[in-house]
Amino acid sequence: MEKVRCLIIGSGPAGYTAAIYAARANLSPVLYEGVLPGGQLTTTTEIENFPGYPEGISGAEMMEDLRKQAIRFGTDVRFGIVTKAELIPNKSIITIDGEKEVEATTVIISTGASAKYLGLPDEAKYAGMGVSACATCDGFFYRNKEVIVVGGGDTACEDAMYLSRLCKKVYLAVRKDKLRASKVMQSRVFNNDKIEILFKHEVIGLFGENGVEGANLLKNRGEVNQEEYSIPVDGLFLAIGHHPNSDLFKEYLNLDEQGYIVTLGCTPQTNISSVFAAGDVADPRYRQAITAAASGCKAAIEAERYLIEEGL
Repeated sequence: MEKVRCLIIGSGPAGYTAAIYAARANLSPVLYEGVLPGGQLTTTTEIENFPGYPEGISGAEMMEDLRKQAIRFGTDVRFGIVTKAELIPNKSIITIDGEKEVEATTVIISTGASAKYLGLPDEAKYAGMGVSACATCDGFFYRNKEVIVVGGGDTACEDAMYLSRLCKKVYLAVRKDKLRASKVMQSRVFNNDKIEILFKHEVIGLFGENGVEGANLLKNRGEVNQEEYSIPVDGLFLAIGHHPNSDLFKEYLNLDEQGYIVTLGCTPQTNISSVFAAGDVADPRYRQAITAAASGCKAAIEAERYLIEEGL
């Protein structure tokens, strides 16, 4: 069985940054990139809010830059998917692709979180061309345009408020006849002239030639006054939640009600001393590339300190 001092599970800004720091600390890190090398950002066409890129950069390009930097300092970057994990202090056993086993002294989990989608074929068709699951990432591109946000919770209301500062008009499509958001957020949305709430509405499709030009809506599903109609919009923002990619570790790690890995205080330390979590898999609040990268840095530093303190 192969033995490594620092095993990083998952790529993206958290995983690659952890690899850069771990490699520079001579931890000889091994990183398995997972199902989507580079993570969610590889599906983002343009990133303009990451420091150091004044002209912006595509998500795929930025992740390739981080990958090359990690390799430059000695990270062993590998293709492969973790299919099983036995997390044990100092000697976790990680199974790759259902067959290869690796024993890791320290483990950094940076498997990310996946946005929940409606399941419409048009979501895939217009990916990167008008469909987004991150208002703070992509809202800038919809200045003075009209968009629709799907969801009824705090995240949806926060996204609608954020977009209202950029967009000419924001529709908020809510499946039920009321919002689930906190009273404070509800009040803000109700009192915003740029936001129009569409209660008992569902987005059932999108249309457009070279990008989203409108949304097909279903109103009052299953009722006698059920109605289908279309509205012109330039973008669809999904705010129906994220699912952290933590299922493999739930037997060993403390998770919150949503499945995010719980870390100790402001550190990336999990309830297992030699296991650390970085990025969106442990971040239900911010979910930004820059915060993911910062947490990857912290995870690598903590892994190095752990190895030193334990004399490993």
